[in-house]
Order: sequence, then structure tokens, then C-alpha cells
Amino acid sequence: MSKILFILPDEELLQYARETLTTVFPDVEVVTAIAGEGAAIVRKHLRRGLEVVAARTVTAAAIRQAGLDVAVVEIPRTSFDILRAIDKANLKGKRLAFISYSEKIWGIELFSEALGVTIQQYTVSYKTDYEAEILAACAAGAEVILGGFTVVKTAERHNIPNALIRVGKESLLQAASEAKHIQETLEFEAAKRDIFNTILDYSYEGIITIDQNYQITTFNPLAQKYTGIDKAAAIGRPVSAILPQLNLEKVVETGADDLHSIIEVGKVKIMCNKVPIIVNKKPYGAVATLQETGKIQEMEAKIRRQIYARGHIAKFYFKDIIGQSPVIVKAIEIARDFAATDYSLLVLGETGTGKEVFAQSIHNASKRAQGPFVAINCAALPAQLLESELFGYVGGAFTGANKEGKPGLFEVAHGGTILLDEIAEMDYVNQGRLLRVLQEKTVVRLGSHKVIPIDVRVIAATNKDLELLIRENKFRDDLYYRLNVLNLELPPLRSRKPDIRLYAEAFCRETAVHSGVTPKFSSDALRILERHSWPGNIRELKNIVERTIATAKTVTITSDLLQKIFPQQKTAPLGFSPKEQRMISEIRETLKTARGNYTAAARLLGVNRSTLWRRIKKYRIEG
Repeated sequence: MSKILFILPDEELLQYARETLTTVFPDVEVVTAIAGEGAAIVRKHLRRGLEVVAARTVTAAAIRQAGLDVAVVEIPRTSFDILRAIDKANLKGKRLAFISYSEKIWGIELFSEALGVTIQQYTVSYKTDYEAEILAACAAGAEVILGGFTVVKTAERHNIPNALIRVGKESLLQAASEAKHIQETLEFEAAKRDIFNTILDYSYEGIITIDQNYQITTFNPLAQKYTGIDKAAAIGRPVSAILPQLNLEKVVETGADDLHSIIEVGKVKIMCNKVPIIVNKKPYGAVATLQETGKIQEMEAKIRRQIYARGHIAKFYFKDIIGQSPVIVKAIEIARDFAATDYSLLVLGETGTGKEVFAQSIHNASKRAQGPFVAINCAALPAQLLESELFGYVGGAFTGANKEGKPGLFEVAHGGTILLDEIAEMDYVNQGRLLRVLQEKTVVRLGSHKVIPIDVRVIAATNKDLELLIRENKFRDDLYYRLNVLNLELPPLRSRKPDIRLYAEAFCRETAVHSGVTPKFSSDALRILERHSWPGNIRELKNIVERTIATAKTVTITSDLLQKIFPQQKTAPLGFSPKEQRMISEIRETLKTARGNYTAAARLLGVNRSTLWRRIKKYRIEG
């Protein structure tokens, strides 16, 4: 069933429209009907998925007046249509009256003189006025009446000379193009609405929204579950009549956030975050997210073992960092200098470059070495749980919670160091709270107003480009400046080729602790390791070494065995200089990141597309 319908007044125009539209808009359906029949036809087609109807002015007006749930496009009449009608009826030298329904053709006077005709335009507001306008035009001296199907039929009843103005190809294509655009826009909006509703339905939080009149506009399934109120009973009702304790009107009135408040619905305690919906710098409504406090506690209990599995002791020291290459020696030197200070530190590096090892080493070389070292992965927890873990909550906030409450990790790290790993994944709300902690050196537990002083050094780590995230409004610039007082960038393993052998040997020695036998790599096998680009860095190298040792049947690991272990990894070809090998590896990894798109890869590499293509051809690089 077509979603676009053209309604035309006669069979001749219908055939012409089908011939005109079929090749360009094959999914458009065309039918005939007079003005009074249009609404009935649309009702019938609506049951089969109709979204847009195109019709001439009178029919279009009748459909609009019927109040049907369909977009209406008027098929326009142009000056060219009138020109064709005058020429076809050989009306040169005549006094003409053009009568239409709320439709004025601009510029008609420009060609009337050239054609030797006089054209007077008449527009009517209702079809019942046609007869009066036709008679008035004739009384004013009109010899021929021009108009559409209804006008011509009316003139014929009075035996008045007339000429039918048919819409031409241009008008039909223009209307079809507009109808198609509207239909695609409706589909796009419907898809966005479906996505939004899916998010609401499967959210882990209850969601309630109100408009500027304080009436409820959204009430998702979890909001129904937490409140015990049916959606049908809530939508369109004042929020004060449904959930007065939510006090959501205040957020609209003040335009200010109201975070972490606790309300009671029946015997259930609900944690609420309420924020205004701002449109053009004015509050347009508000949204509240709800979470049952007991559920928060259950989720915390489930993941707390993972968070605290490593305890609060830093076990790595600078002496444990493997490497003799200049770049790693320089990084260690800078890190030692940073350990002597107490400023916030941002550690940057690709995944697997040892960011936490450096953070622990800095802690153990600092004046805080006797204090706790607390690490948390910001990407491992949902925003609500990350907040409670970092800042804690007061006793009694959750059903069955410890009466003393739970200290946050900032309190646990008092006198020591906290590592915020994958800081780029922290949500915007928690970024704001973290900024306040860094500025004020205090924390306030969720559900409390008590300010707790803390003495903690903050080290943040990420493998993301935070400056890019700032430009994309995904990371706060003020937090970035607070964290980036000191900056330590760790080199990737591909820029530390001499250290690859050292790591491989160290991993072999670790194996000897369990097996009593120390495996060794042949010189050819070591060269293969050094030629690999190691996108996963030290973590990937350890994985490959352990897999190779587990597969090896001899103490010596050969290049043939190593090649079998690599999961279709490509290494730089022999015969090229180390600089060329690094460039080849970089191009391969960038092409993989860009999914084979040369333009995107060239942009990432900072070269133009032709330069990238020449290098690919020269070094026979496969994407």
C-alpha cells in the first residue's frame, strides 16, 4: 500500500499523472474524485497506512476541514498551466476571467499583454461562491471563464464559454517531490519516536517528564512500577495531583537542578534526580529520573567485590617498569619528578601501555606512600553507582542499608592517592561533582548535607583525546584543566622496539615460576615480535607470549610457531628500515581503525589521500 496518494478530478488528468509520475515516483498512487469525495477516500486509505495526500485546492481544503490524520499537499497551478490553456483554446484577443479557490497566480499580468488577452483574477473562499463569481465576471465583461474542474462544470451549467486549466507536468512533479519529502520526514520522526520510546521502556530508571504547564508528558514502565501508578492515569494530569512529593514544578519555576533527593511512595524510598528542560534559554518543562534505593544497594553489592578486588595497596614501583628505550626512560624520569609533588596528574596512553603501573609507582615514590591507593574504573559502573561509590551515601538512605552508611572512595583514599581510570567515560553530572571535590577538597555523601574534608591526590588516566571530547561537549573543560595540572604521556609499545625483547623474556621468566622451565624465543621469533605494531601494547604482547608458550612443545619458540599463533596479524615486511616499518605498521592500524576508508585514514594520519595511496602502493600494504 502506497503511503502517498494523489487525488485528481478526472480520468484524463489521472492518466497523464500516472505517465508523468511513474518513472520518478513509482510508489505514488493516483485516484480520481471530486472535492466532496476526497475525505471519504482518504479515510479508506488511512486504514492501509496512508501518510500524505496531494490534491487540488478545493479537494485539499475539504480534506483539511475533515480533520483527518494525514499531511495534505496542494497541487499548485502555475502560469504555464494558464498559458497552455489559452493557447489550446485559441483565446487570443479575448477578455478572460480566471476563477480559483484561494489561489492567486502571481505575474499573470506580465504575459496577458503579450498574448493580446485581458485576464482578471477572481478568488473565492468557499466553493458555493463559484456561481456568483462567474456571473459577476461575465457582468464585468468577461467572455471566457478559466478555471479548474469545478469552475468549468459550473460555467457549463449556465452555457458560459469556458476553458479548463489542467495542471502540468511541473506542478505534478513539484507536488510529488514535496509529498515525498514530507513522507520521509514523517518516517524519520516516527523512527526517532520509536527509539525514544524504546529507551524509555528499557531504561534502568523510572522517567517522568512534565511540560511548562506542569502536566505529565512521559511516564515510563519503571516509573509505573516504582510509584504503583498506571501510565494512563498519569499522562496529561498535573504532577501535583499524581506525585505531589516529587515537587517537580519547582524545577520548572527555578530552572535549577535538584539532585539526589529522596522521596517516599508508599513504603518505598525513591532516589530522584530532577533537571529542567531548557528551550531557548527558558524552562520548557522538567524531567525526573527515579531509582529505588534498594535496587541501588543490590547493584552495589554485586559489583563491590570487583571494585575492591585489588585492595587499597599499590604493589608496583618504578623498578618494576620494564624498558631501556629512551622514550620509556624519559617517561619514568618525568613520573619520578611528578611523584615529588602533590598536584593532580593526567596520565595519557593507549590501552595496555601501563597507566595504572605508573600511577602505583608514583604513589609509592610520593610522600603518600604509607596511605591508601584506591583505583576505580569509571567505565565499569553506571552513572548512579559510580556516584555512590566515589562519594558515598548516608545511613538509612537505602532499605536495609548499614546504619553508618557507606564512605565513598574519596573518603577511603584520605591521606593517599585515588586513580580514576578511563576518566573520559565519566558522565557529565559526576564530572561536575568531581570538579567540586577537586576545588573544595571536600565531599558530601548522597542524601546528606554534611561536608567531609579530604586530603587525596587525584591521578586520572585515559586513552581518549579529552580535548576532542571537550569540543564535542562530552567532557567539561573546567574539569580537564583541574586534572591536567601535570601531564604524563606514556609511549606505545611500537615506539619502544628494544623493550619488546625485554618484555618477552620477563614473561617467559614468569612462566618458569609455575613450570620450572624457562622458555626462550629464537632470534627470528624475536624479530617477528619487534616488527609487529602491537595495537594492544604490553597487554597484547603478554597475551601472545603466554599463548605461544602454552602451545610450544619445545623450550625454544621458533618463528614458525609464532606465526601460527598470531591471529592473522600482519607484520612489516623484511628489507625495510625501522622507520619504514613503523610507518607501514601505523598505516595498517589506521586503515583498520578507518575500516578501509582511505579518506578517513589519510585524515587520521595527517596526510592527503594521494600521499597515502602512493605509500600503500610502494610498500604493498593491504588494508
